[in-house]
Amino acid sequence: MIRFTLRRLLAALPAFATASAFAFTQAPALDALVKDKKLPPLEQRLPSKPEVVKPLTKTGTYGGTLRTAMRASSDQNSITRLIGVEGLTRWSMDFNKPLPNVAESWTMSPDASEYTFKLRKGMRWSDGTPFTSDDVLFAMNDLVYNKQFFTLTPDQYVVKDQGAVVTAPDASTVVFKFPGPNLAFPEQLATGLGQHPAMYQKKYCSQFHPKYNPKIADLLASEKVKDWSSLLRLKCGDIELPARWGNLDRPTLDPWLLKEPYSGSATRVVLERNPYFWQVDDKGQQLPYIDKIQLQVISDVETMVLATINGQLDYQHRHIYPIQNRPVLSENAAKANYKVLTFPGTAASALGMYLNQTTKDAKLRKLIRQKDFRVALSYGIDRKEVNDIVYLGQSVPWQTGPVKESRWYNEKLGTQYLNYDVKLANQMLDKLGLTTRDADGYRQYPEGGRIRMNTIVSLAQTAQIDGLELIRKQWAKIGIEMLVLSSERSLFYDRASNNDYDISVDQISGGYDINFNPRSVLSINLTESRVSIPWTRWALSGGKQGEEPSESMKKRLALYDKFQVAKTQAEADGYFKEILAIAADEFETIGVVRTYGETAIRSNRLQNVYEKMLASWTYPNPSPALPQQWFFSK
Repeated sequence: MIRFTLRRLLAALPAFATASAFAFTQAPALDALVKDKKLPPLEQRLPSKPEVVKPLTKTGTYGGTLRTAMRASSDQNSITRLIGVEGLTRWSMDFNKPLPNVAESWTMSPDASEYTFKLRKGMRWSDGTPFTSDDVLFAMNDLVYNKQFFTLTPDQYVVKDQGAVVTAPDASTVVFKFPGPNLAFPEQLATGLGQHPAMYQKKYCSQFHPKYNPKIADLLASEKVKDWSSLLRLKCGDIELPARWGNLDRPTLDPWLLKEPYSGSATRVVLERNPYFWQVDDKGQQLPYIDKIQLQVISDVETMVLATINGQLDYQHRHIYPIQNRPVLSENAAKANYKVLTFPGTAASALGMYLNQTTKDAKLRKLIRQKDFRVALSYGIDRKEVNDIVYLGQSVPWQTGPVKESRWYNEKLGTQYLNYDVKLANQMLDKLGLTTRDADGYRQYPEGGRIRMNTIVSLAQTAQIDGLELIRKQWAKIGIEMLVLSSERSLFYDRASNNDYDISVDQISGGYDINFNPRSVLSINLTESRVSIPWTRWALSGGKQGEEPSESMKKRLALYDKFQVAKTQAEADGYFKEILAIAADEFETIGVVRTYGETAIRSNRLQNVYEKMLASWTYPNPSPALPQQWFFSK
């Protein structure tokens, strides 16, 4: 299994079993609907063998509304991570292995090229329609592997540039046959990006597909949408699209169902329990315990923090997690009746700098492609000052490599060029021929013009912005001007996608899980591999788009291809460690400080919350910690 080793964070974790011979019970809110025959009896809504979840600490009671918050602009993942990461597999709560989820079980062939998933017989979508292998076949063969829907097939479903042959021997069995070994497939399905096989109900979504609807042109005209793939995404969503949470009619397998949608004008998003949800607790009570989820839409983080300390939120991690918020959150915990939590982060760097190897500034591009220039910039950063002032002394200087606790730890990638040495940085820049300075003390190109680096950062990342302001002043001492361009998240990503930056600043993933998040060392992600988005387009299009990468990057991409089809764990590990060694030699990204424990809160009344859950998109918290078994104490 391709995964990292993580020390167990709790000795006791929930146990999972098959349903035993106890009577099933439902939330009182559903009793009247069954009595009035608006819902079938519970036994007809559950699978023949629903998954039995032993609650984390105690058996829950029904009722209540969970209050949390999200932002107005492109923050759909706030809903997804809380409500909707229901793939064929899911992570164990401690992130050590994948577990059965929507699939009841799976088997793997000896060469790891074929996976057979057994679905839960009798499982139903939220509209009561049976969930069967036909839904998985539709999702994979008609959407994921359809070039009109995905021009580039998502990486997690591809081996040797080819997708799997997906077949269904019967209604509760699905077989994925890849053209070569795919050791990581069950783990990939457990990540936030592995939900496709169980996301699209064929009965509903096929009406927006030309293969199943001969009158699709009429539908496109009435909906005023340009093509069927756009229409299907509008109605049925995609993993990270806001539209996923904009259509009340879309059937799902989630614990709660959309009642008030996420839209541009929404002030809140509301979801109510799914009466067809397929898990029960160890007493036979159908999950979820909580009746409703209410996400208040708040434009800025400061207002979100204010809502938290005023006791208006029952659970919050996303957006309030920066360490700067911890003092005020702690000071108000007793008054607002919540507990402050610390979630270990899986990222490598809390403030990482992607130096754009293909910046549009031709003169600056030549400099960025010289390693000594990149090293000089690193020596020009006083990481202790950044840590002490911005991160309250709670972190440590760090580059961008995996942390010591990870089996992918590479000392060079994490610890090289960390010293603050203005003299050495200036000497290195002088040797590059950058000896002329203007009246303000900034270095000039040999052919004239000030060396200026446009640095983009998301407006929501206040700690990163504060850190950049310090680095801007520090770099002035070595004659390099930095312009900090902060913007809303959507514009930040637009700038990255359009290659409109010299440096992109973000948290750099891969502290523990770099095998799942190698975007800082490989050009493989069209939004996140910001060493060069044009390199990524070249790599993903087979050289038809973008810009040809450096020889070093091409070598790493070739090794990554081998890593993905390795037949044994030892072989896979060898390829990936070579990728990390090459990345360490190249030094394309600059880290400032290591990621720190992220701040979260939970109401003192909210029970069964796993307080040591990891903060990660690979482990899309809190979903693997099962919010459906959270409940409110009386």
